[in-house]
Amino acid sequence: MSYFRITLIRSAIGLPSKSTNVLKALGLRKRMNTVFHPVSPTVAGQIMKVKELVAVSEVDEPLTKQEVHQSRRPDPGFYIESRAADQLKEYQES
Repeated sequence: MSYFRITLIRSAIGLPSKSTNVLKALGLRKRMNTVFHPVSPTVAGQIMKVKELVAVSEVDEPLTKQEVHQSRRPDPGFYIESRAADQLKEYQES
């Protein structure tokens, strides 16, 4: 079974209550909030009502809140490319 991954990208401030109510029905309250719904014509119709405000992708299985948080977290630390390190050594020698 596939799911819609729906993320609220833009705020609904200043929009008609119809749009705000659709977002509430989808379970989206804050920006960058992500919810998962099974693929169905009903949910697809709701998404079409607020398509300018959300980012939608289709996934095979829903993620938990912790898994979504981990996927957004950047890699810790930094990386040094070997070419840059070699150039730095050459610069220090001359």
